Amino acid sequence: MNELPVVPDNSLKSKIKKPDWLRVKLPIGENYKNVRSLVDNYKLHTICESGNCPNMGECWGEGTATFMILGNTCTRSCGFCAVATGRPDPLDWDEPQRVAEAIHLMKVKHAVITSVDRDELSDGGSVIWHNTIKAVKLLNPETTLETLIPDFKGKREDIQRVIDAAPEVVSHNIETVERLTRQVRIQAKYWRSMEVIRTLKEGGSRTKSGIMLGLGEKKEEVIQTLRDLSDNGCDVVTIGQYLQPTQKHLPVHRFVHPDEFAEYKEIGYELGLDYVESGPLVRSSYHSERHVLAGLGRKEWEQSKAV
Repeated sequence: MNELPVVPDNSLKSKIKKPDWLRVKLPIGENYKNVRSLVDNYKLHTICESGNCPNMGECWGEGTATFMILGNTCTRSCGFCAVATGRPDPLDWDEPQRVAEAIHLMKVKHAVITSVDRDELSDGGSVIWHNTIKAVKLLNPETTLETLIPDFKGKREDIQRVIDAAPEVVSHNIETVERLTRQVRIQAKYWRSMEVIRTLKEGGSRTKSGIMLGLGEKKEEVIQTLRDLSDNGCDVVTIGQYLQPTQKHLPVHRFVHPDEFAEYKEIGYELGLDYVESGPLVRSSYHSERHVLAGLGRKEWEQSKAV
């Protein structure tokens, strides 16, 4: 049996001071107010709020938000995530239309939707996922769409419902390296997530995943994770700094310097990834409108190497 890594008890670990490169903009401006109003009026959930995203001020200020469907209570208890864990509310079958209408009112060219895990449902919430994608595309035919989906326990028929709805990008986050998965994601499995990505790719989707750094991973493990993602058909990878949401969550092991993020970006391209977004404040949906275009990231990287 593999020995699990030891994560220090939060009560014993002194808090690490955040470096200057993790400063974020305060949420201000008319666009921010408009997004806030739409989210409140349509009784929508966003991962921006539930996940304590450091880029909320910047993204909402630009008129965009990442909507979270299937409620705001998750059936899983990941050690890194700020979303509440517990018994979710019953399904809201009107939610797909409300999300579509909010995106229409925001007049955004690119939208991102994610969800909590709903393991108590026989379909994992995949029918609501399918209905939401279809509703968004019907009301917003010019808007491109990224969907950040759960693993649906690896059930192919549930994953296929998302593929059939045909969003422009389908993302599923690996979150961390294989060795730390059991502690960081608890109910998830590293290779099951890799299989989800492979299934999406084989179904014709543009695929994406994300990794957090600062949880105790080693450099060679990060590189191996990038290699595994590439080998399993992942097109786009985001790499960002883990930030501890509360004292009940896993502590930050270290703050990774921007130069190291830049190095992983280089390695990702060398391993064959199509687009790598890597930096301390990068999150899954950060600059996601650029991730739709196949070849864009690699082209820019190749041009930078030629200079």
